[in-house]
Amino acid sequence: MEWINKILHDTPELAIFLTLALGFAIGRIKIGKFSLGSVTGVLLMGVLIGQLNIPISATVKSTFFLLFLFAVGYSVGPQFVKGLKKDGLPQIGFAVIVCLCCLLVPYIAAKIAGFDIGNAVGLLAGANTISAVIGVATDTINQLSVDSGEKTKMINEIPVAYAVTYIFGTAGTAWFLSSVGPKILSKDIVKETRDYEATLGGAIQDDDPAMEEVYDGTTFRTLQATSRYFDQPRTVEQIENMLVQRDWPIYIERIRTQDGKIISDPSPDQLVNKGEVMVLNGPIDAMLKDENCIGTEVADTELLDFRVEALRVIVANKDLEGRTLQQLKTSKERHGVIVRKVHRGNAELPLLKDLQLQRADVIEIEGRKVDVDRFAKYAGYAERPTKATDLLYVGAGIFLGGLLGSLSVKAGNIPLSLSASGGVLIMGIIFGWLRSLRPTFGAVPEQSIWLMNNLGLNLFIAVVGINAGPDFIAGLKANGISLFIAGIFVSLIPMLVGLLIGKYLFKFPAAITLGACVGSRTTTAALGAIQDNLQSKVPALSYTVTYAVGNTLLIIWG
Repeated sequence: MEWINKILHDTPELAIFLTLALGFAIGRIKIGKFSLGSVTGVLLMGVLIGQLNIPISATVKSTFFLLFLFAVGYSVGPQFVKGLKKDGLPQIGFAVIVCLCCLLVPYIAAKIAGFDIGNAVGLLAGANTISAVIGVATDTINQLSVDSGEKTKMINEIPVAYAVTYIFGTAGTAWFLSSVGPKILSKDIVKETRDYEATLGGAIQDDDPAMEEVYDGTTFRTLQATSRYFDQPRTVEQIENMLVQRDWPIYIERIRTQDGKIISDPSPDQLVNKGEVMVLNGPIDAMLKDENCIGTEVADTELLDFRVEALRVIVANKDLEGRTLQQLKTSKERHGVIVRKVHRGNAELPLLKDLQLQRADVIEIEGRKVDVDRFAKYAGYAERPTKATDLLYVGAGIFLGGLLGSLSVKAGNIPLSLSASGGVLIMGIIFGWLRSLRPTFGAVPEQSIWLMNNLGLNLFIAVVGINAGPDFIAGLKANGISLFIAGIFVSLIPMLVGLLIGKYLFKFPAAITLGACVGSRTTTAALGAIQDNLQSKVPALSYTVTYAVGNTLLIIWG
């Protein structure tokens, strides 16, 4: 142990990585459906290792924290800016009110309980499960004109209060929103959600109420033109128009002519004669229904021997803004393309016919390469798998954000500024939004965002825990019980306010209110539980904008 102690003191960077490894191991342990998560696990392991009094440079934690903040801003930027438009204002208004409650309730609780600044900040961070508050509040405390010893005391109190209040902040909020929230909002929230889905074009079926009508369920089949419709030659365009009038677009992908020749990419004016074989691309139920109007299915494995490509497409075409999935389904530009999923931010949206597309949405499509390439060019930008991150974009964003944060204005004799952390967050939002407008530059793949988020935040938390270790136990003994009780109120009161204003003030549908509560408090863990209980992905529709607003405001509250 003496040897390990000496190694960790001589090379403190090893202490950080040991903290990460042990923290992630602890964070993965599940009790029922609950787990501490990586951040709390890393913090607790940091506190444990911090008992060895290992000094860690503050530059290390601030560097990784800025990387984390840029990634947060970059990922929510498109949804944040989109929410500022008219149709997003109600959800922004909702998120602002809930976030103000998330600030005022811990402030009042801290005043009543007599907590100082450090404990109050930790209460805000833990009960609202917004770990980034620790970093931005630390920056602000370091700017205060108080004794350095007092600063250190306050900063070391933050992780204590965070650790005590985070567990209920995560598990308690998820339980409240998924179990109590639906009872407050509706007598039969599952039925109400199904009815709401129906207004957006969802198919309500007793055996599978979550099935969306716009889902393609597409397959490729070979049919021979034997019906009376082909008594005279028909063009590809005529056949597809005839089929689309039956409500489902079915595309002709390949043709085997009477002389055995295969036409791999038939043009709209290509003639199809009676007896020729076609590969049709469309929903299987429509195929079976329309089989008689085409002809009989035949086995032609050679004609079906072609490759399809799955591709993610970033929506950048402003003409697609506001278009519904149903309108996209019948669009000629989508010829031969199957829509599998639609992502907005970090949420997967329900595939409802009246779901409106936004710029920066990511559509997962599938089809022949020529078809998906054509659609990608029309819709925006093909997000092909890549490992490359535009570090010029990332570095410039963080640097410019730091400059923005260094600017200050005076309110009386008090200098006010965003600080480096606040400036980087704002610049991340701007850079993320710019990327959504012109996806040809500034690429930061999802894997890189994940790494910047997780490595950046957890390395920061590891250093916080190690530095706070020597004072952690004393702080826990002094305020542990009162902090835990205060954390219950701080976690639940804003969510109760959100449920009530969503129902009575904004008059949102119940599922939309629940999704907005989850997003405003950035308690993503609760989203899955709510969607499971409601048997629907509808809450994701209100999660994206409110998450962008909540993630920004809650960090700034720090």
